[in-house]
Amino acid sequence: MAYKISDACINCGSCDSECPVEAISEKDSARFIDAEKCMDCGACAGVCPTEAISAE
Repeated sequence: MAYKISDACINCGSCDSECPVEAISEKDSARFIDAEKCMDCGACAGVCPTEAISAE
């Protein structure tokens, strides 16, 4: 099960450096998690200041 980023994301980029498999990218001023790359570790969710990242 991959993590996903909700509309609560403020596009701060805090999650990018935490992802060990580089599954997070930016497109159209929003962050997205590639479900196929995500290894379900939750590191990104732990650093999100708006709690916009959760397990699907």
